[in-house]
Amino acid sequence: MADSPEYRHEKFLRASRFVSALPHCRVLQLTVEDVDEHGLVLRMPWQSAIVGNPATGAVHGGSLTTLMDTACGTAVVISLPGFELCPTLDLRVDYMKSAVDQRALLARARVVRIANQVVFVEAFVTREGDDEPIARCHATFMRIGAFMDGHGPATAEQNSIQTSAGGDS
Repeated sequence: MADSPEYRHEKFLRASRFVSALPHCRVLQLTVEDVDEHGLVLRMPWQSAIVGNPATGAVHGGSLTTLMDTACGTAVVISLPGFELCPTLDLRVDYMKSAVDQRALLARARVVRIANQVVFVEAFVTREGDDEPIARCHATFMRIGAFMDGHGPATAEQNSIQTSAGGDS
């Protein structure tokens, strides 16, 4: 059930609604490409507005950071059972390679762990048609809305969302 077509479709719709509501996502033309049980893929098409170095055509680091932060935040939104306020608490980025060939960029974000007050997420950016990472990030999001509905902290099931890389710490 957790990865059924209906479940994925609902998560896809939820992610698409979230992304389309953000003005910067519309400017950057970000779209949801895929969702699964632990996260999603966002796509940012190449456009001249995202170039940071006109001499080389390299995509600006701010565009990459925005793509990763949005992918991670959207993964958080679709991983929680209801709406919660979850601003970015920390975002650590590694820029690994310049994106210079005018291909769309894909950010794959996955939720590593959901705790009572913090959600841990990671993302990788690649060029469309290439699995070599351009950038990666590790992010944390604060769950300030986690207790606003009066139902207390997250359940044990919600806290157990992990991957083999996430461990149980």
